[in-house]
Amino acid sequence: MSQKFKGQLLRRRHVPQRTCVACRETKSKKELIRVVRTPDGSVKVAISGKESGRGAYLCLRWECWELGIKKNRLEHALRAKISLEDRQRLLEDGANLLKRCFVES
Repeated sequence: MSQKFKGQLLRRRHVPQRTCVACRETKSKKELIRVVRTPDGSVKVAISGKESGRGAYLCLRWECWELGIKKNRLEHALRAKISLEDRQRLLEDGANLLKRCFVES
């Protein structure tokens, strides 16, 4: 885990791991997108990943977004019912995010 380099001890950096609620794959936190249930009860995408509230993570794959939203996996992870308006907004936000991610890369 640690290596010696010129008499100094170097440590590997801890990389936070999270699990996609749809496909159950474990990935680094930076590779996933956080969806948050805010204290007022609404559900939204947390671009920064630092929004307050109960969170769940989804992959950068459209199939995971569909599974998470349509098969109630997000509802279970967030411990809340997701309204029809929030579902539509999440699908739109997810589609826009995925387009932007793949255009930039």
